[in-house]
Amino acid sequence: MKPSSSLSNDQKLKICHHKAANPSIKQSALANWAMQEFKLSKVPTQGTISNILAKRQQYESMDSTELTSKRQRAVKHPELDNVLANWVLQCQARRVALSGDLIKEKARQFARQLELGERTPEFSNGLLAKFNIHHGFKAQKSYGESGSANLDAIDRNMPTIKEKLQSYSLQDIYNMDETGLFYRMAPDRTIARRQIEGSKKDKTRLTFVFAANADGSHKMEPLIIGHAQRPRAFNRKSGEQLGFYYRSNAIAWMTGLIFREWLQKMDQQMQDANRKVLLLLDNAPSHVVRDLPLTNVQVFLFPANTTSKIQPMDVGIIAAFKRQYRRFQLQDAIDRDEQQKADIYKVDQLIAMKWAKAAWNDISSKTIANCFKHTGLFERETQKNEVGLEEQDIENELKDAINQLPISRPMSVHELINPEEEQQVAHEEISDEDLIKLSLSQDQEEEEDGEVMDENPPISTKEKLNVLHSCISFLDLSNPNHVIAHKVLKNIQFEIRTIEKKQTTLDRYFCKEY
Repeated sequence: MKPSSSLSNDQKLKICHHKAANPSIKQSALANWAMQEFKLSKVPTQGTISNILAKRQQYESMDSTELTSKRQRAVKHPELDNVLANWVLQCQARRVALSGDLIKEKARQFARQLELGERTPEFSNGLLAKFNIHHGFKAQKSYGESGSANLDAIDRNMPTIKEKLQSYSLQDIYNMDETGLFYRMAPDRTIARRQIEGSKKDKTRLTFVFAANADGSHKMEPLIIGHAQRPRAFNRKSGEQLGFYYRSNAIAWMTGLIFREWLQKMDQQMQDANRKVLLLLDNAPSHVVRDLPLTNVQVFLFPANTTSKIQPMDVGIIAAFKRQYRRFQLQDAIDRDEQQKADIYKVDQLIAMKWAKAAWNDISSKTIANCFKHTGLFERETQKNEVGLEEQDIENELKDAINQLPISRPMSVHELINPEEEQQVAHEEISDEDLIKLSLSQDQEEEEDGEVMDENPPISTKEKLNVLHSCISFLDLSNPNHVIAHKVLKNIQFEIRTIEKKQTTLDRYFCKEY
């Protein structure tokens, strides 16, 4: 029999069971086991194995016909399935009791809004059962009313919360939160107000999802949510191909489905690392954990209306990220102003994402640990408070940058890094109208803000090397910081020359006369 290169759903389920029976097995070893066990023509990639493990619940819910198939049965109406699932998750977040009849009636309503017409399915109990299985929803029941907690309630519950945290080491306690970012926002009150108004339609807003542990030793890869799957700046590539964990929907918001994907991915990472961790979360409408088969991540939800005081991300980590991001943005604006560009705050989404990734990486473990400590949740020491000067230096740099820019009504640094609207778009409940919007396909390439970015002319290798040579000549090697910069610039010079030499060799090879 000729070796196959694809896996049936039954074989994928067996891979999940083999992983469950051997928790410490690495994904590379699991891939080799699968190739030998199922006589595959090649070893499955790490990404394939990771995706299979994340979908274990779906494979376990399949019947015998679906298991023998090599493809998962496609949902007939993906847009309806998507909007209805996100609506159910929001109801669960509010602890609304949902009956099967209510879900079916809501499905009919969404079908009319989506204008499915003759394609409208018959909303039978069987279809409802398949919908519940597909998303891992169990029988609906009431959990009582959701009450808003206040600081007095936190004070009463603080001993219980601290006791819960004591069961985990600092490196195994994580916090996750989302924030919006108007990545082109000017530090001018008048201009910024115009940019922020109508923020749900503004394609220069992204949502970022950050997570880190209490001792600052692990910052998870940020999830970025944009409006289009392939914005113009991506040059027809996917976010993954460009090195980002990226998802999209029409309003660039976190949804219940995206959150569940993120949480299952975290759980899989902790399984692979053989770690049991605690994840601290706020009560955002998308943070619905119910029915998820988590094995290595235990979730603790903060009481409502308290996270600004006791959630580490809210206490200062997200603010530290925004300081770093605005640092990149304002320095670029100064450069563009000196070049007499018309719109000095105009950057495309890909550049903004690169700045954001660098900004997240630049946040020190001391800053993160200090923010966890500042919540008052920890009896133990995280790290000594040694980051005040570091943050103050960045704030002073931002003040100087704002003063150098042509601004009529300059913002304060606090206004620049804490616009209220950026938090609102990350934590508000999504309306039915917006649920419909985000369910629509975002596969097409999309321009940002309806404009084509102005492109700089390509720089030749000779010009690059001349600029680097000038920078290196400027450095004072008696300054330790300049020594570091000297080494970095020399390495860049070497890389450019190496790439040029390889390209020249290839050009000569293909230009040979045969």
